[in-house]
Amino acid sequence: MSQKSNILWADDEIDLLKPHILFLEQKGYAITTVNSGIDAIEEVEKRNFDVIFLDENMPGMTGLETLQQIKQIKPQIPVVMITKSEEEHIMDDAIGGKIADYLIKPLNPSQIWLSVKKILQNRQLIEEKTTLSYQQDFMNISMAFGDAEDHEDWANIYKKLTYWELQIDDTENKSMQEVLESQKTEANASFARFIKDNYLDWLEEKNTDKPLLSHQVMKKKVFPKVKEGKPLFFIVIDNLRLDQWEEIESLVSPYFNIQEKETYYSILPTTTAFARNALFSGMMPMDMARFYPNLWEDEDSDEGKNNFEEDWLKINLEKSRVQAKHSYHKIIQANQGKAVLDQFHSLVQNELNVLVYNFVDMVSHARTDMKMIRELAPDESAYRSLTKSWFEHSSLFDLLKKIQLAEADVIITTDHGTKRVNKPYRIIGDKNVTTNLRYKQGKNLNFEAGKVFEIRKPEDAKLPKLNVSSSYVFAVEDYFFAYPNNYNYYVNYYKDTFQHGGVSLEEMIVPIVYLTAK
Repeated sequence: MSQKSNILWADDEIDLLKPHILFLEQKGYAITTVNSGIDAIEEVEKRNFDVIFLDENMPGMTGLETLQQIKQIKPQIPVVMITKSEEEHIMDDAIGGKIADYLIKPLNPSQIWLSVKKILQNRQLIEEKTTLSYQQDFMNISMAFGDAEDHEDWANIYKKLTYWELQIDDTENKSMQEVLESQKTEANASFARFIKDNYLDWLEEKNTDKPLLSHQVMKKKVFPKVKEGKPLFFIVIDNLRLDQWEEIESLVSPYFNIQEKETYYSILPTTTAFARNALFSGMMPMDMARFYPNLWEDEDSDEGKNNFEEDWLKINLEKSRVQAKHSYHKIIQANQGKAVLDQFHSLVQNELNVLVYNFVDMVSHARTDMKMIRELAPDESAYRSLTKSWFEHSSLFDLLKKIQLAEADVIITTDHGTKRVNKPYRIIGDKNVTTNLRYKQGKNLNFEAGKVFEIRKPEDAKLPKLNVSSSYVFAVEDYFFAYPNNYNYYVNYYKDTFQHGGVSLEEMIVPIVYLTAK
């Protein structure tokens, strides 16, 4: 220990604790002792301490009263409460006073040392353990890229990478972050090859070895859980990645049991117009355009691409013969979220309530266009943090608390994820080529073959085509398409932004979670 940590110990029988104090001093800690709560407060006002040991049962000012005063003076100092009593109300009051630990007399030296170590070296110990564990798992994950045979293998690889990303993010120095990012890059390169080899096969009716895809989600995961007389809330958070769900899960878990936590694969293109419409309609885009041309908006249309979600939902319900009293709400602005909360009493009369929350998608777009949002979310970690902060203060979280009290069930999912892009990829097309940075649809597309996934016959991917010679090209890994005109401006503007529409683990493998009230 390079610098001694200072400990304040307040106990009216401090002389009896001499052996414990000597033990801690031998371990390299500097101990200041006092006999009362008042003396402890005076010391705290005069100087800084790293930890305070506080006896509960002192004459005059009790330990709990002292704790309250200390927290008002220096709320950040960790306090360990020590007591002879195991009375529950004392423990409750101490825990409510935000203590760092709670010890019961008689004490033993190792018990005290462990408490100090846990408080002062917690982050360092976590970092060392996380680094070592990831280093041990690194080779297993890398080998899994080559051994991955199917969609389940890739979903498991992505879950494992996400797990380590969050563990490393929680360490002080994030010393393994660059190694993990490099491994994720390697994973996405292998995943792109896997999608090129397998995606079109998944869309063949007779193929049984395929993942759950966007257009099957409601039929396979939602409709079977619709029960007469019990409300089910199906919540779609637009553009929510697996790592973002993991961040907000800790806020949800005190209120709900997680019965099922799975992933499904978003169809290509991984965008609202295609993936989310497929989610609600239960159809692939080619069939939506063919059978419901009045609801399908082609890429060359100026109309919004997701104006008919409620209509698609009704079609899906009818097609699946689900007769359920249902509602649909799209929440883009705060007042719309409040309106949903205000009518909650009527929502619980429905068997199915479908809600779309658009905030996360709006943040990813705003981060591209607004310097301030880019400053707020300069990297993946901050992007997750921004999502968690929004959720914690959102009307969606308030709604979930109401759902829990009503003992209703919830399914939370998304339509696709998003990818942080860094590498430009030159492409040439006519003025009618779509503007999305991660995929292009049009005729006479000209690009260097290689790091793209090209679908020359849209019907093979169950996609509509604007004209006879239309094809689709998808960006893979962290590439984004850029035109030769104003190339440098374009590249500088869009580099290091979050985009979707293409092929990556983050865009395609997305969470779906079934929750029941605690």
